[in-house]
Amino acid sequence: MKKYKAYAKVNIFLKITGKRGVYHEIISRFMKVSTLYDELEFVKKESTNARENEFKIIGDFSCDTEQNTIYKAYFALKQATNSEKLEQLMQTHAIKVTKRIPAFAGLGGGSSDAARYLSMCNSVLDLGFSLNELAEIGLKVGADVPFFIYGFDSANVSGIGEVVEEFKEELLEIETYSPDIKISTPNVYTIYRDDFFAPIDGFKTQELKNMSSLDVLAVMSIDEANDLFKPALQGYKELQNHYKHGYYFSGSGSSFFRVKNRESK
Repeated sequence: MKKYKAYAKVNIFLKITGKRGVYHEIISRFMKVSTLYDELEFVKKESTNARENEFKIIGDFSCDTEQNTIYKAYFALKQATNSEKLEQLMQTHAIKVTKRIPAFAGLGGGSSDAARYLSMCNSVLDLGFSLNELAEIGLKVGADVPFFIYGFDSANVSGIGEVVEEFKEELLEIETYSPDIKISTPNVYTIYRDDFFAPIDGFKTQELKNMSSLDVLAVMSIDEANDLFKPALQGYKELQNHYKHGYYFSGSGSSFFRVKNRESK
């Protein structure tokens, strides 16, 4: 069967705008990394015994199947459709993932995989969901999933991740590197809330939404661009050993990025 690409993203900027219960509301510019992606495909199972009828993921994952974002996407899709075709597909086929996007790295690998799985099922099974409907299902899996559902090169993402507005600009050539540091996003947000909480106002939010990514990177330093950088440094002090001048920080980390062949602040 066909292979489908699930692209990584970086956060050009990530600013906190407030709180919504236990969640933090954000304004962020997500940009696709066109050179870094996982590949997903359906592969026919060799056997049809009872055990093989279970949902199966083939790939280099450290978590249990039930904790995998692709399984969570399957479960959310099953709840939304009660589709016998979906059940039959996953009884006879496994989902094979060739992983290239590092885990726990702030590059959205798990969310991208989940989004691609949802779009694959929608296409292969002719489920007929619109992108907006798929994004609603994806949001139950993770806050970043809707961005990947829409497939924009660049977008302003707000709320807790559910508001995705395409931003028309040149897709930049992004270079990333990911230290082998497993960062917990909830932990970083807890540190931010306890020690760094300083949400930006609506005027600053609107200003950032209107700026091109290149302009943002030209005028903001790494900690100005990403409110989670200092909390991540506080919680994971070894990060400091991996920072290089001219690089920026994606999500809650641990990945750094820069635009190739461009000067950064």
